[in-house]
Amino acid sequence: MLVTLFRLLSTLPLSFLHAIGSACGWLVYLVSASYRNKLKDNLFRAGYPNHLSQAISESGKSMFELPFIWCASPQRVLRTATIENWELAQAALDAKTGVIFLTPHLGCFEIIAQAIAAKTSLTALYRPPRKDALKPLIEGARGRHNLLLAPANLAGVRTLFKALKKGQAIGLLPDQVPQNGEGIWVDFFGRPAYTMTLPAKLQQMSGAPLILSYAERLPFGRGYVIRFVPFEGNLGDTPEQQTLAINRAMEQLIARCPAQYIWSYNRYKTPPGVEAPPATAATTKVDA
Repeated sequence: MLVTLFRLLSTLPLSFLHAIGSACGWLVYLVSASYRNKLKDNLFRAGYPNHLSQAISESGKSMFELPFIWCASPQRVLRTATIENWELAQAALDAKTGVIFLTPHLGCFEIIAQAIAAKTSLTALYRPPRKDALKPLIEGARGRHNLLLAPANLAGVRTLFKALKKGQAIGLLPDQVPQNGEGIWVDFFGRPAYTMTLPAKLQQMSGAPLILSYAERLPFGRGYVIRFVPFEGNLGDTPEQQTLAINRAMEQLIARCPAQYIWSYNRYKTPPGVEAPPATAATTKVDA
């Protein structure tokens, strides 16, 4: 049922989907107090209160563009995208060093994997959805030509490392909250966030360069600009230094188009089994 609905919606123009998404973004914001409070709290904490109105609209667009991104043909999807600075990744691929793409929940991050897979093999870290009804839709959408999925477990980590050793590309969402034992608490926009240590570990083990990426959503459904940006920070020696350096890089990337970050994402939750940091132990809750 859900797959059929998404396929039907995917036939509509992207401009129409974005227009409907913008309106629904405002509707959800006005109706749901929990959603509204989370979006505002995260946006304001990051220092972008002037982007509230646009962030509400962009959040709705991010949901309604998914049928198009996931279910339209790859050719039709990629016709909406302009790619900048791909030569950064191509140089690493030509050198057979492998590439670690780090993509936050910024803009249309779902289109980036397809754009990369159109040029080279990509293995992406994947966490199966909690609801079984979503699995056929998401796994079918993400498992396309040249795009391989690695589950978020030990076997998946081995798959990622093997891809790097072959000189291939891998992709991760570094601002996705990891499970117990897979992260540490470091600062993200002024508040402790449980942050995955895997990207830095893979870089240290393989020597593959880190390349940041995001897809900025253009106004009026005109498509996307996919940008690749070199990681210019110093990872340091300890897991704390490394994860903090990556979080800082994500903050700088988000600053390029702050209204398009998914501020409603519960970035500061405490995963099951993880001890909350002292400063937030009394207030941090786990989402159902």
